[in-house]
Amino acid sequence: MSKSAADVGLSVRNGPVNGDKMKVDDLPNGSGKRKSRTSLSKPSYKDDSDSDAEPLAKRQKSKHKQPASDDSDDEPITKKRAKKLPPSINETKLEDSSDDDKPLGAKLAQKKANIEKAAAKEAKAIRAADAKSSKPTPKKAIKDDSDDDEPLAKPKKRLSNGVAKKANGVKKEESDSDVALAKKSKKATPAKAKATTPAKAAPKKGAKAAVKAEDEDKDKDGDDDDDQDEEYRWWDAPKKEDDSIKWQTLEHNGVLFPPAYEPLPKNVKLYYDGKAVQLHLEAEEVATFFGSMLHSTQNVENPVFQKNFFTDFKDILKKTGGAKDLQGNKIEVKEFAKLDFQQIFQHYKGLSDARKARSAAEKKAEKAEKDKFEGPFMFCKWDGRKEKVGNFRVEPPGLFRGRGEHPKTGTVKKRVMPEQVTINIGKDAPVPPPPAGHKWKAVQHDNKATWLAMWQENVNGNYKYVMLAANSTVKGQADFKKFEKARELKKHIDRIRADYTKELRSEVMAERQRATAMYLIDEFALRAGNEKDTDNEAETVGCCSLKFEHVTLQEPTTVIFDFLGKDSIRFYNEVQVSRQVFKNLRMFKKAPKTDGDDIFDRLTTTQLNKHLSSYMSGLTAKVFRTYNASYTMSKLLQELEVTNASIAEKIKLYNDCNRKVAILCNHKRTVGASHEAQMEKLGDRIKGLRYQQWRTKMMMLDVEPKMKKKKGAEFFELPSDITQEWVEQHQKFLVEEQRTKITKKFEKDNEKLVADGERPMPEKELKEKLKAVSELEAKFKKENKTKKVEAEGKGPTVEKLIAAVDKLDERIRNLELQSADREGNKEVALGTSKINYIDPRLTVVFSQKFSVPIEKFFSKTLRDKFNWAIQSVGDDSTWQF
Repeated sequence: MSKSAADVGLSVRNGPVNGDKMKVDDLPNGSGKRKSRTSLSKPSYKDDSDSDAEPLAKRQKSKHKQPASDDSDDEPITKKRAKKLPPSINETKLEDSSDDDKPLGAKLAQKKANIEKAAAKEAKAIRAADAKSSKPTPKKAIKDDSDDDEPLAKPKKRLSNGVAKKANGVKKEESDSDVALAKKSKKATPAKAKATTPAKAAPKKGAKAAVKAEDEDKDKDGDDDDDQDEEYRWWDAPKKEDDSIKWQTLEHNGVLFPPAYEPLPKNVKLYYDGKAVQLHLEAEEVATFFGSMLHSTQNVENPVFQKNFFTDFKDILKKTGGAKDLQGNKIEVKEFAKLDFQQIFQHYKGLSDARKARSAAEKKAEKAEKDKFEGPFMFCKWDGRKEKVGNFRVEPPGLFRGRGEHPKTGTVKKRVMPEQVTINIGKDAPVPPPPAGHKWKAVQHDNKATWLAMWQENVNGNYKYVMLAANSTVKGQADFKKFEKARELKKHIDRIRADYTKELRSEVMAERQRATAMYLIDEFALRAGNEKDTDNEAETVGCCSLKFEHVTLQEPTTVIFDFLGKDSIRFYNEVQVSRQVFKNLRMFKKAPKTDGDDIFDRLTTTQLNKHLSSYMSGLTAKVFRTYNASYTMSKLLQELEVTNASIAEKIKLYNDCNRKVAILCNHKRTVGASHEAQMEKLGDRIKGLRYQQWRTKMMMLDVEPKMKKKKGAEFFELPSDITQEWVEQHQKFLVEEQRTKITKKFEKDNEKLVADGERPMPEKELKEKLKAVSELEAKFKKENKTKKVEAEGKGPTVEKLIAAVDKLDERIRNLELQSADREGNKEVALGTSKINYIDPRLTVVFSQKFSVPIEKFFSKTLRDKFNWAIQSVGDDSTWQF
């Protein structure tokens, strides 16, 4: 293809679309003026630009003849009906390719298309079955009262990223991003509180009052342990009439505050320009935040991190009287580069090393003391049941790090005081006492809220909540509802896809933008956008809030997304889209739009979710991610046949399916810096087992020399990729490994003896034990010289050695499967799919059907979190998503 041809319609990243021959909105001789559009950033639309404010069908026809173009699909439908029908999927689909350089998502495009066809067929079958039992009600289209084809900026001012400004730090209801409309009434929002938003807290660690409270609570809760033996099977319980009421009674002991700051020793100082400085305790504490983390170079060497820290540090110095030298003379701290935190770092490093060097008995005693102190805060009584509390500790002060390229990284997180904390508790329950000399911000009794305490942090103004643990009833019910909502989408997915495919060519611009956004959300698992993560200030860019510079177009159908997504982590992906979607995006980027302008300037997430709820109650954009992941996984698992494969092979089958889901749903990750080292280590382990297997075979010759004729000389050869140099290095490793093992066991046994009040073993006993290491070293030297291996173990026989060879074969095969699995997963985040988007019941079904222990898929924490799934499916291997 020539360069000129390639440039036609090509969108240059961070620049306007040049050479775009689509003349969708032209007005004759520039007549007529465009209505003003307020964009997120400073808009630069000219008054004489083409009018997008009118419906396409009503715009004046150009007096100039338009040249024939293959982009005629972008003309109003009424104009081109006589010309030709829309292209079929066969005309627009990409050619199959086995090229390894092809993007991961494209490799599975055909598989995804087949799954979508199956989904459409299944949806029709479900609705047909429902129609037999009850008469269906015809779906009524929900019309928007506003002019669909007016830019959103005119009827309502669009604020930054589509998110309304906060009132007292709380997002307004109208900007609710991806929360189901049906659920909004259930949410207890701080905006409705009296003066300020409620939050939660608890007694300070180390306070005598807290210890006393603990003893009292122990007496209270001591008799309740027997009541907890019987598991509460909420998934079998009848459904509540009023689902918005979360509890009837609630008791808890509040939150645990971090200990007070311990000042530095007098000989440890911060230095500025080579001089030791004296600081107020508050300023000194902030200096230790930075000084204690010098080992975290990715933070402390980050210019943004340094700038934010230094700004806050100077503010605190100003507030606390500034820095002084040892003689009391004032020092002006002006440059960050002149600060020297080395003494502070060495002090905290010494404390860390001392903690690591503690004996096992000391660690055990400290843990017991900590558990005893934290015990009262770890559980609450929810409707009379003992439920575990998740994050009952108030975050200690420090430096905010954030995720990704967060603009506030390095900002000082201030200490949270009880006066900032609101407690939510039952009316008849005793209110936990605040630390001595303090009081709670507020105490409320909101049984529609599931949090126990909350407060507002200073860095981003977000609200922090103390919630129940992941394995609690409330969290389990939330997960269950999420996956049931995705299952319900199965009934409607075909109609939704058919409708948005049709509206990709709509004459109304707002509908066309909405359809394009729905396509991107459904096909590429983009988040809707305009969302706010409660744990992070950074506003997330998603589909509806994409800017001009976030999307680059490459003919004929390649779209490149490049933006900071959730948690300020860069989202970069190159995808293939249908030709019509490509043309729509090109139209949405058409001049005079430029950097900072919205691509979907006539769509917000709220409007999108309102449209989706017309298909199904409570349906929002985020449900598509869960549905696509779970439905795809379900279909892939159904294709698997039960075989006599090993456990490791079955696990790899499951992980292969999980990987496909992660790729299709775009759950990617960057390759970790340690990946190559881990793979090399795994390769050495495999080599080590193969060397061990060779030695075992050689032992067979020592027991029965005639085996060489029976098995053949090739059977006893050293594997070709294992060199003598590697063997000698590996032997040294084995010798040192045994030495370390014997020494550590000796030290551990001695610690136990001392803890039990007995005399420790003398050093000569260790020397006696280490003789085994010298013997092993001598044995390896002899083997290298004679090329023979003496049989080991009690009563070695050929049969026993053959069995040992077979066992090693299995271990090698398992490690090779593990290696292939890790290599395949290096760019894919399997955990994201498995934990958040794939219905856990599918994993339980696979476990039952293929007789693989559930422990192979879910850790102890996940088994607790998904206990409802494990118990509700039980032994039923026929359950389907």
